[in-house]
Amino acid sequence: MTEWRVLLTRPAEESLALAGTLAGAGIFSSSLPLLDIEPLPVTPEQLAVLRDLGRYCAVIVVSKPAARLAVRQLDRAWPRLPWFSVGAATAQVLAEHGLNVHYPPTGDDSEALLQLPALREAIARPDARVLILRGEGGRELLAERLRASGASVDYLELYRRFLPAYDAGVLMQRIQLERLNGLVVSSGQGFLHLHALAGADWPQVAQLPLFVPSPRVFEMARGAGAEKVVDCRGASAAALLVALRSVAL
Repeated sequence: MTEWRVLLTRPAEESLALAGTLAGAGIFSSSLPLLDIEPLPVTPEQLAVLRDLGRYCAVIVVSKPAARLAVRQLDRAWPRLPWFSVGAATAQVLAEHGLNVHYPPTGDDSEALLQLPALREAIARPDARVLILRGEGGRELLAERLRASGASVDYLELYRRFLPAYDAGVLMQRIQLERLNGLVVSSGQGFLHLHALAGADWPQVAQLPLFVPSPRVFEMARGAGAEKVVDCRGASAAALLVALRSVAL
């Protein structure tokens, strides 16, 4: 395991936690956050939605930032309704605030969540209405599938994501200076930012093994020319460790 030297690209706080887990397994990592989070201004409309959750049959939280921002604005008088998250890490944020959260036991993406029996049961009623808490923009697949099943869907966008400012060439410089031999991204947007930051160095960067969280990001990376892409089947530290152990340098 010690031969892996990987670049972590999650937001700084998340990369720090992941680096600690990898270090415990004897894996060197370096952090270059490619996603930064900026909360959107809290509006009266946003607060009104959060205080009237009882009109929904399900609330879906797609990320840890969305979970953290939502619980800051909620009080303890939450209505008894099903909560769902795309992955275990987001579910843990909500569970720490007393919410009972359903999430897919395998897979950290919308496709896995849509297969969850509890979600299908929640939207089975004729007047099903679902609230999705997310960042600005994002995938439409979840809402499209839910609407196709007969549910109405509302969004509540709580933050925006952006690529931090870096000097040109910083990615390749980091790879060479620290002799990195693997890259890790945790989302589709994370990959897009990696590709953008690489710029003219992308042909060289694309030769490194790239660890991604889902089949969707796998296809994005392969389509962009990444030569060796590994689908970790999840964005958790445990999923990454399994993938690192399964791939030989």
